[in-house]
Amino acid sequence: MLNDIKKNAQERMQKSVEALRFELTKLRTGRATTALVDHLKVNYYGSDMPLTQVASVAIADARSITITPWEKQMVGPIEKAIHASDLGLTPNTAGTVIRINLPPLTEERRKELSKHVAGEGENTKVAIRNIRRDAIQQVKELLKAKTISEDEERRAETDIQTLTDRFVKDVDGVVKAKEDELMAV
Repeated sequence: MLNDIKKNAQERMQKSVEALRFELTKLRTGRATTALVDHLKVNYYGSDMPLTQVASVAIADARSITITPWEKQMVGPIEKAIHASDLGLTPNTAGTVIRINLPPLTEERRKELSKHVAGEGENTKVAIRNIRRDAIQQVKELLKAKTISEDEERRAETDIQTLTDRFVKDVDGVVKAKEDELMAV
């Protein structure tokens, strides 16, 4: 029973860290990456499809992404999806190839993005601490129901705190890596 509580807490904390990693891949740094457009949805014959299912996305060079639609008539809807996104990028079209040039980030924008990254990291830490609180509450309920002893309760709380510390450290590492990537010129 205690192992289930610990395992559940660990899985939820792991998912929080993975969600943070996914969220940070969407942030635009100075370098081109296909992750910037992976989440875009394109209107394809009346239904929204992921961009990667209607076109090939590639890195042309360090500062540009090329998108080549499978069908010629998809150029317009793809451009529309890029304009409608929150990326703030302008697509350039040459025939059937759409090119997105990434301008270098200004120092001010880098600092702004760095603050955003730190905020996302802090939100993830709060989520992890909430998971810890829930797990410890479940352990206390087991003690109250006299299913476990006080020693087992203390040991479980220590284990849960160790898990929490490990995942908070993981979050710090993810945030630091992204900030370093942002600040690299």
